[in-house]
Amino acid sequence: MTATPLSILDLATVEAGGSIGDALHHSEVVARLAERSGYTRIWYAEHHNMRSIASSATAVLIAHIAARTETIGLGAGGIMLPNHSPLVIAEQFGTLAELHPGRISLGLGRAPGTDGATFRALRRSLEASDRFPEDVLELQSYLSSEIPQNRVNAYPGRGTNVPLTILGSSLFGASLAAQLGLPYSFASHFAPQQLRPAVELYRGSYVPSERHPEPYVSAGVNVVAAADDAAAEELFARTELNRVRTFLSRGRERELTMDEAKPLMDTPAGREIRAMLKHTAIGGPERVRAELEAFANYAGADELITVHAAPTRAEQLDSIRHGSPSALTA
Repeated sequence: MTATPLSILDLATVEAGGSIGDALHHSEVVARLAERSGYTRIWYAEHHNMRSIASSATAVLIAHIAARTETIGLGAGGIMLPNHSPLVIAEQFGTLAELHPGRISLGLGRAPGTDGATFRALRRSLEASDRFPEDVLELQSYLSSEIPQNRVNAYPGRGTNVPLTILGSSLFGASLAAQLGLPYSFASHFAPQQLRPAVELYRGSYVPSERHPEPYVSAGVNVVAAADDAAAEELFARTELNRVRTFLSRGRERELTMDEAKPLMDTPAGREIRAMLKHTAIGGPERVRAELEAFANYAGADELITVHAAPTRAEQLDSIRHGSPSALTA
């Protein structure tokens, strides 16, 4: 088994031709399997105006999954704070923490998680991202017991001290997390370029805090696991094609078919999408274990957030099983 804790990022992906209801039901299946298989937690991400992702109402989805699982940690990976009032997020995640003590985590991102038109539809100003550091501190205060009772407080929220993590894919998030003495999570599963510089900056400039005297890094990594190496390699080829198809279908009235996506694999756009998968562990359990250990060392990560993308639901579940902590122990 890899000594590094493994988590899962679940975007509640909607299959081509499938329904959002099916995607949300599948997230239940994923969560129960992850719980049985020894994963530390599952993260759900806020995205908007993306028909292939059903995790936009992140707190609602976490509440649904928490009620259908027992022990696994559940977190937002993350909430895009510029889209929200810190008070409202404190109330939402304070409610989750009161209902499911010790199981809820809150990752915070600065990007809007969508396009400009959708950001405006969220009724937020384009300058909201500039207030991200101040909003993080405001949210943190609402979740603490520091605000006097005669001031504005989050109920629920006050005193829950929901654990916060700063998300990022650049040096900005690393620097902010270090200054605030908070854990840092790098999105290397789709933005691998600045992983090492960001982690080095974070660890090198970390300011210890009362809750986090030591720095803590989690890093995203794609996993394509199967019963053996050959099956995993074949699955990865189809997964890579499906990713290109999905990304290049955005903004179209109709999603591309796999056959339509094949000629696009070696276009500049196709190569850019494929480059996002730089950090991918591919193979049977033994090879995946070795590749995850190597990646954790490369990234300087205390936790790995695995992303099990696959063309079908069944293949994704197989990857979660074969790449799970329990499988890597056997």
